[in-house]
Amino acid sequence: MDFQTSERCREYQDKLLTFMDEHVYPAESVYTAQMIESGDPNFHPPILEELKTEAKKRGLWNLFHPHKNEEWGSPGLSNLDYAPLAEIMGRSPHLAPEATNCNAPDTGNMEVFELFGTPEHKEKWLKPLLAGEINSAFCMTEPEVASSDATNVQLRMERDGDEYVLNGRKWFASNALHANCKVLIVMGKTDPDAATHRQQSMMVVPIDTHGVTVLRGLPVFGYLDREGHAEILFEDVRVPTSALLAGEGDGFMISQSRLGPGRIHHCMRSIGMAERALDLMIKRAQTRETFGEPIANRSNIQDWIAEARIQIEATRLLVLKTAWLMDTVGNEKARTEIAAIKVLAPNMALEIIDRAIQVHGGGGVTDDFPLASFYAHQRTLRLADGPDEVHKRTIARVELRRMRDALAV
Repeated sequence: MDFQTSERCREYQDKLLTFMDEHVYPAESVYTAQMIESGDPNFHPPILEELKTEAKKRGLWNLFHPHKNEEWGSPGLSNLDYAPLAEIMGRSPHLAPEATNCNAPDTGNMEVFELFGTPEHKEKWLKPLLAGEINSAFCMTEPEVASSDATNVQLRMERDGDEYVLNGRKWFASNALHANCKVLIVMGKTDPDAATHRQQSMMVVPIDTHGVTVLRGLPVFGYLDREGHAEILFEDVRVPTSALLAGEGDGFMISQSRLGPGRIHHCMRSIGMAERALDLMIKRAQTRETFGEPIANRSNIQDWIAEARIQIEATRLLVLKTAWLMDTVGNEKARTEIAAIKVLAPNMALEIIDRAIQVHGGGGVTDDFPLASFYAHQRTLRLADGPDEVHKRTIARVELRRMRDALAV
């Protein structure tokens, strides 16, 4: 296993760190002020477009995309080269990923369009997504079923001549309230009588299609995120058969193809949030005094700082191993490692963020610092893209099979 950072990666690290210092961190207060002034939780602040323009100018665009393409501005980085960059972006999660066109769920949707879309889909939706001109949402989770098992989805997609008719309800459709969201990728059931993993399909649905109603944005720990986590009603929504991605019954397969890279991207950003939380914890501990000396002199605070460094380094190593495996043997063979980091990274970040909040005292739970928002984000990530328990089940089944096979020899 070779985790050595390539010269190319180091070049992008330097460029991205400079961009963060010179533009992204200073923009955080501007972003907050513009959001407050607008009075609209889904307002698209102008500072984001300024950051996107600057990122493009610096060649920091579509860094997630594995294929080099001058038209898209994509450098064609491997997962292993992208990992340290996604980590850096995770230090300012509300700004940096979108500023570089590397934000979820758009990255996953772009991958779906590229792998499974028709030429029409690519022209109409993929190109403007790659250009950062529009945004998109992914509609899989439903309020009436346990969506941790994707085969449970109930939204119906019934063929009617040269159209499909969609009826059902989705929620936690992230990005659907984004001011620039134009298209949805929707998973539903086309054939309830088919084999379990062949009942589902995915379709492309413009958000302004008749019968699509965005009912509300769901608050997450009290936060109404700018891009929204929408509950959406589909009532007799008609789309042409050309809206189908891949083929009928391929929905589950597409979802699995989409979620692997998305999960590792989340974990990379989690490390970045943990690093920033640790920096904030140290700074606060060194500048606050209790009972006549800095908090940093307390043995329990020093334990927290040391443990945080150990946890971050251990998590980073497993994420890099996973990225290396995805590059060398493919996502399917890295399935266990992908599941493992999806459990490990958010829990690691949560513990460090929680301790940073404690060191900050009352300030830690306010919006004066990013820690409360970081905590909400990471706690949500223990559910998003599959809850911890599903990923642990995946790992346990592999381990049980390993021992069973060994005993059978």
